[in-house]
Amino acid sequence: MDADVIIVGAGPTGLMLACELRLAGARPLVLERQPQRRDTPKAGGLGGQILELLRYRGLLDRLEAACTAPVPAPRFPFGGVHLDFTRLQDPPMHALPLPQQLLERVLGERAGELGTEVRLGHQVVGVSQDDAAVTAEVRGPDGTYQVSAHYLVGCDGARSRVRDRAGIGFPGTTYPEVNRLAQVTLPDTVTVLGDGDLDVPGYGTIRAGFTQTDRGLFGLGSSPDSKVVSLYTTEDEAVEYDDDVPMTVAELQGSIRRVLGADVPVGEAHRLSRFTFKARQAEHYRLGRVLLAGDAAHLFPATGVAINAGMLDSVNLAWKLAAAVHGWAPSGLLDTYHGERHFAGARTMLHTQAQVALRRGHDPAAEALRGVFQELLADEQPLLRMGALLSGADIRYPMPGAAHHPLAGTFAPDLTLHTDQGIIGVADLMRSARPVLLDLADRPDLRAAARGRQHRVDVRTAKTDERPADVLLIRPDARIAWAAAVDEPADTAAPALRQALSDWFGAPDADGV
Repeated sequence: MDADVIIVGAGPTGLMLACELRLAGARPLVLERQPQRRDTPKAGGLGGQILELLRYRGLLDRLEAACTAPVPAPRFPFGGVHLDFTRLQDPPMHALPLPQQLLERVLGERAGELGTEVRLGHQVVGVSQDDAAVTAEVRGPDGTYQVSAHYLVGCDGARSRVRDRAGIGFPGTTYPEVNRLAQVTLPDTVTVLGDGDLDVPGYGTIRAGFTQTDRGLFGLGSSPDSKVVSLYTTEDEAVEYDDDVPMTVAELQGSIRRVLGADVPVGEAHRLSRFTFKARQAEHYRLGRVLLAGDAAHLFPATGVAINAGMLDSVNLAWKLAAAVHGWAPSGLLDTYHGERHFAGARTMLHTQAQVALRRGHDPAAEALRGVFQELLADEQPLLRMGALLSGADIRYPMPGAAHHPLAGTFAPDLTLHTDQGIIGVADLMRSARPVLLDLADRPDLRAAARGRQHRVDVRTAKTDERPADVLLIRPDARIAWAAAVDEPADTAAPALRQALSDWFGAPDADGV
């Protein structure tokens, strides 16, 4: 084998997968068709659950250091209205305004530090598989060649060649909207008012936020203390644009003129991007030895979710692939990738398609719908629930077995842990991407259940101020696979823990229990 896993695509999803595979001891090979990293602006940042996961891996500080823009207040667009979390003491949704090219640079550096080989300018033109391996036919700078591996993962975007060659269906809807997003300076003739509105000569005041017209949607984000404003348009067009052809200032101004009916002067462009909306989800995230992640597996009809979902795909998949490569994966483990991430994708599709319904209407009934929706979000509980939905924090994976602790399937909270080595957090235990059996109640009877698996599962003992369970079994993706209720008897907890360990991490060694 030339590698354990071939990764097709060196975007955020593919690079995150490479990093996670290396942490799990597998050998990835990343193939990227572009000869060099593109500077064309695409996604503008990260948000939601992926930020917590990156913090658990110790990468968030590096990403924050690479970020050149101030972290914005927690206000997020949602189908033509805004979710404003600024009045909540603990906002359920946060964002990091990191342009995709900077994100890829940091992830690429991390992948290199971990020993990942990335080949730029190498395009996969064919994929075949049998019971033993998968083979990719690659066109590189020096001609065509083949590489083989145990598995291949298509992280190659919306027009995935891997998905097409594997014969995986990609049903869904393509919307006629063309969206344009820009961050630009303004000439002195345009005044940013104290409330963030713009005073445009010959037109008057353009209010901050979203303005619906019968020709589309215009968005404005600005502040008096910033020289850069965000402009956004969406309109229906019967034109298919090439994603590799960058948007121009003239194209942006033409769209503003059509949607708003006004000429808005702009100065220097800091970001120009164009995108369309699709609601599509692959029928299978796995077909034999070929798997899909990121935009190759799902496309959502709203901004701010694609990269987050794709990188979470990678974290879910990597440790399971590594287990299969190393030969200890329990039966069905790799299939849980489709089960869990397709479920998460459907949940994301729910709120992004709801945004379509909110934003695409331009008649009085649609305005009324947006008004009622905004009124509901004046109450704290609906706002918290929407924040959990938008961030992905409400995703709870289905776990095997009959009875489950409420924490099973959820993201492990960052509990404050008192240990013999001092005070740490759950996040500190997840840096190495290894599973952890965390004993919070000094239960030697349950720690004994992990005997024979210490080479795969780290067993840790600690105390915490508010104990949600006696013992937590935490997977490498920081999801809780099993939990023992407070004071749960050993005669029920120990057998259940042994079963959970077998379900997720295989049989114990010969000297195990």
